[in-house]
Amino acid sequence: MQVSEILNSGLKREIKVVVPAQDMENRLVERLQDASTKVRLKGFRPGKVPLQHLRRMYGKSLMAEIVNEILSNSTRDIITERGEKAAMQPEVKMTEDEQEAEKILAGGADFEFSLSYEVIPAIELQDFSNIKITRQVYDVTDEEIDEQVKRVADSTRTYAEKDGAAENGDKVTLDYLGKLDGEPFEGGAAEDSDVVIGHGQFIPGFEEQLIGLKAGDKKTFKITFPESYAATHLAGKETEFDVTVKKVSAGEEIEINDALAEKLGLESAEKLREIIRSQLENQFGSVTRQKAKRQLLDALDAAYKFEAPSKLVEAEFNNIWTQVTRELEQAGRTFEDEDTTEEAAREEYQGLAERRVRLGLVLAQIGEEAGVQISEEEMQRALFDTIRRFPADQQQQVFEFYRQNPQALASVRAPLYEEKVVDHLLTKIDVTDNKVSREELLAEDEEETTEAAAKEKPAKKAPAKKKASKKAEEKAEEKASEE
Repeated sequence: MQVSEILNSGLKREIKVVVPAQDMENRLVERLQDASTKVRLKGFRPGKVPLQHLRRMYGKSLMAEIVNEILSNSTRDIITERGEKAAMQPEVKMTEDEQEAEKILAGGADFEFSLSYEVIPAIELQDFSNIKITRQVYDVTDEEIDEQVKRVADSTRTYAEKDGAAENGDKVTLDYLGKLDGEPFEGGAAEDSDVVIGHGQFIPGFEEQLIGLKAGDKKTFKITFPESYAATHLAGKETEFDVTVKKVSAGEEIEINDALAEKLGLESAEKLREIIRSQLENQFGSVTRQKAKRQLLDALDAAYKFEAPSKLVEAEFNNIWTQVTRELEQAGRTFEDEDTTEEAAREEYQGLAERRVRLGLVLAQIGEEAGVQISEEEMQRALFDTIRRFPADQQQQVFEFYRQNPQALASVRAPLYEEKVVDHLLTKIDVTDNKVSREELLAEDEEETTEAAAKEKPAKKAPAKKKASKKAEEKAEEKASEE
């Protein structure tokens, strides 16, 4: 096998491979000799079938197998021997001429093909101790725990029908019909729906409209959906609701004690408080970690500037662009509606794609050098968590999909690997804890957002784009191990 480099430009490589016809012939003869001891043909004793007869019958199919094996094995071996890592599966080019292909399969011509690929650039890791971040930490208060305990207790409250008008805390049983531009919209109607006023089950403003209504009352009122509402066709839109009250019920008094805890399957009220404290600390701790990780990723992005493989960037951009355009389409909006242009949006998301790929490669290199591993048990647990998000009747089918699809399984592994790499880095960098209020912890970092916007795209951002961009940026590192 003759291997020669015909392109070496930046990250791009092209390798020409020639397997002489005699080598192909030798491989075929070996395959035929092996087959002669196993094949059973009418008129021939076992092991006595002439090679020429086997060649006429199976020569082309066996040579096709040899070609496929060469393509499969040599691609991996050649790149490994060159000390390179391909960013994506190399593109293989060979003759498309039918007559030439026939000659190769007949053993009468050299088998030539080329491999085109991009290499993953060499990344020299820097001293992580130079990275400094400030981690926002919030201590859960007793008042918050008390408030959450009351909410949990409220879920056990029983209600009794009453006469008179609905008040805050009452449960109202009603029928409602929502309309957008005078037409009912999907998901905007229900019968005998229970709404506890003040619980915030419905969109802001809806429950307040029920105060003062009695059984048998009808009312029509306008409600504007939040800009961030998940159903984009309703986000920010003014709608109208027709409501018919069926029943008004008042809640029974409840007392937070051991008896209430036992109702919830716990041994005491103190145990209930312990569990709620742990849950709140985990929730706020998750926000703390996410913000710290964002600072870490921004620091890595600033520290590592190198050319990213164009094919990886292209694939990442296509993922982002598909998401952005789908959201715009679902909202019935255009880029012009969002105070930007398609060209400007493409430029912004191209930059984001490059950032994501670079961060992925850096995190992968850090993880490799640190010896980060994902155990089989961790993978199984993550896979089962993923499968549980699907309806029960689909879970077996989803499991089979992941089991048979290595790329899909890699998407489950990637977040696990990423979190382990982040854990490793947080032990290596300079982290300063800063106690903050609840509001400070949960607030968006406007200064950080502004800097990122100026760095990546100094143009107005549309609501739909913001949503997509935020999601994409927050998950930038999730591609680490996939690359």
